[in-house]
Amino acid sequence: MGVFDRMAAMGHEQVVFCCDPDTGLRAIIAFHDTTRGPGLGGTRMLPYPDEEAALEDALRLSRGMTYKSAAVDVDFGGAKCVVIGDPHRDKTPELMRALGRFVEGMRGRLYTGTDVGTYPEDFVHSARESRFIVGLPVEYGGSGDSSVPTAFGVYMGMRAVARHLWGAEDLAGRTVAIQGVGKVGAKLARELAADGARLVIADVDGAAVERTAAETGAQVVDAQAVFDVECDIFAPCALGGVLNDDTIPRLRCRAVAGSANNQLAEERHGLELHRRGILYAPDYIINAGGLIQVADELHPHGPNPERVRHRTQAIYDILLLIFRRSVELGVPTSEAADRLVEERIARTFRLKRIRT
Repeated sequence: MGVFDRMAAMGHEQVVFCCDPDTGLRAIIAFHDTTRGPGLGGTRMLPYPDEEAALEDALRLSRGMTYKSAAVDVDFGGAKCVVIGDPHRDKTPELMRALGRFVEGMRGRLYTGTDVGTYPEDFVHSARESRFIVGLPVEYGGSGDSSVPTAFGVYMGMRAVARHLWGAEDLAGRTVAIQGVGKVGAKLARELAADGARLVIADVDGAAVERTAAETGAQVVDAQAVFDVECDIFAPCALGGVLNDDTIPRLRCRAVAGSANNQLAEERHGLELHRRGILYAPDYIINAGGLIQVADELHPHGPNPERVRHRTQAIYDILLLIFRRSVELGVPTSEAADRLVEERIARTFRLKRIRT
């Protein structure tokens, strides 16, 4: 399909292509749905194999941000920016400033900050050119590392999983297999280790695995073998699309709960997990802690860390609601979550018909 057909199929409003040859910036910004407010979504930088792959990622991620914002009830819509390039080689202060110029040119339609391949310090440069940067380091007026509340939200989500499956939220003695121990996965591992969980970890980054294993006592397995680990909870904390036709039959877990975006390669894979009796914690809900923090920076009365923690703790209750709805309706948790979000967006749309 062409770009317009793909946008229509997924419900997107706008796609913006940004190019600055002098700095090497090649970026795609996708706006999915701004019914609930301006687009809010991080900027991801990866060495995509081609422009098609970058566009697909931007479209899927921005849709996820719409659903994530509605699920945790913040007044923002869904957007995402992806930058084509190797973050270790191609990212420069000038490139990030060029990105800031494009963001500023949208006059508040987009708020963005860190994601995979980018860090809060990178956006210090972008913020020199734009008022619409979030997630900056504390010393630059931001709320700091958004991976901290993201990891905490996943931890609370796992406690909800335990409550639903085993009748008690305690994770002590439960085996959790974590795929990816980067910005979020390593912090999650520390939370779980402190709670007495048994950990199995894997990552393509050998140094990250060694560091996390030393800190938590986790068992290390090969990055591809993690799908075969017998465990209570499998936690995808790397990139998306990991739950697919090849990996789902290999899973030996009771639940999937992790921080990665777009974990289901296709929507039908949510149904496949349901059929196999594997409880799925919808990714855009369980990983919403970072979004809650950056959205809180834009609160009319200023950011409040206690409010962020309180709202992130509520991921526990939201997931229990989704799990109950899934049982009551006899549908996968992924579908139960989507229905809840779509109801909220529809209510907001009706409300905005009132002139002010």
